[in-house]
Amino acid sequence: MKSYTEMSKDELLKERESLLTIYEDFCKKNLKLDMSRGKPSSAQLNVSNEIFDIINSKSNFIAEDGIDTRNYGDLYGIDEAKRYFAELLDVDEDMVMVGGSSSLNLEYNLLTNALLYGLNGCKPWKDLDEVKFICPSPGYDRHFAMTEHMGIKMISVPYIDCKLDIDKIEHLVSTDPSIKGMWCVPKYENPLGITYSDDCVKRLAKLKPLSKDFVLIWDNAYFVHDIYEDKKDTLYNIFDCIKGTENENMVYSFTSTSKITIAGGGISSLITSKKNLDNLQKDFTISIISYDKVNMLRHIKFLKNKQTTIEHMKKHAKFLRPKFEKVLEIFDKNLSSCNIAQWTKPLGGYFITFWTLDNIAKKVYERCKSAGVTLTKVGAAFPYGIDPNDNCIRIAPSYPEIDELTNAAELFCTCVKIESIDKILNK
Repeated sequence: MKSYTEMSKDELLKERESLLTIYEDFCKKNLKLDMSRGKPSSAQLNVSNEIFDIINSKSNFIAEDGIDTRNYGDLYGIDEAKRYFAELLDVDEDMVMVGGSSSLNLEYNLLTNALLYGLNGCKPWKDLDEVKFICPSPGYDRHFAMTEHMGIKMISVPYIDCKLDIDKIEHLVSTDPSIKGMWCVPKYENPLGITYSDDCVKRLAKLKPLSKDFVLIWDNAYFVHDIYEDKKDTLYNIFDCIKGTENENMVYSFTSTSKITIAGGGISSLITSKKNLDNLQKDFTISIISYDKVNMLRHIKFLKNKQTTIEHMKKHAKFLRPKFEKVLEIFDKNLSSCNIAQWTKPLGGYFITFWTLDNIAKKVYERCKSAGVTLTKVGAAFPYGIDPNDNCIRIAPSYPEIDELTNAAELFCTCVKIESIDKILNK
């Protein structure tokens, strides 16, 4: 088949007419499908149902050091939970604080602390003329919403061929003292699904920011979320790079079990230097007496250790893999020869990133929505919700059943084709 850019006007009009017939058939199906967020499916959630029955008598509530997890205290979490995250992420146990179900909440608390009280003995950010954050784009919409909400100016640094523009980042932090931090999703990044290279991690660890309270927020949300057993990305341990250096207090790493066990009821962790944890403890003790230690205990009884967690994640992969493969198969079948789009093929995480021709992503989104399929809002993966090229769409295959997903992907391809033809014809 000819690519759309090689077709004549008459050929394009004929193709468009055929596609509109297909689109109208989709509209008649009364689809009601939400693919706007990367949620685990019910089948995925079911693989962790045992966790609810794992604590069922009085004696089960006692942690290994003898504390009753139903009571107050132990702000940093129970020892076995700290040890669990330390093993999972290959760090020292005294660098770990275990929190509630949301790592995003721990990130919010860190930024709030920086705004109100300051970090590393520096001025509170609220007392400064301007505070900026580096935002690799496209990125995680909730990160960008958080910094915007707090009045922090976002500097968008676009990925280049799905790689972090580390040259630009090094230049920015070394020349602008108002840059106080950077968002990082280092493994299976949301939404690109890429993983930072070893060289990239090492260069980030050696950044020379002008600001003494510059922070790397290392949101390691997908650290064990591989789709394939025989091919997977590996992430270099940034804490090995910064140990004993002047940047030892620069990295704050966050993760949770939200997409390992129960999406709304997992446990989270903050991993950073002991000095940072000690400084944060002063404020954490004001805001909370302790997080849910019963939930920590039952998670550890269920997940046990790193190896059993990896085995558990294979159960998730069995549900995720065919969904990703189905979407990619439909994209390849419908769009490969058209020369109108590109997309990622991730080995893990929860998203596929799709690029249309410039200035039509919003039209594709609206056309899909009119036919009953809701995608992530165009622009959500960029600071201030603005995609400068209007060409990036985040695809979240995890939640729908496979037959629904097939319909949605076929419809999406039809919409991309129609809007692409219109753009070419309008030229």
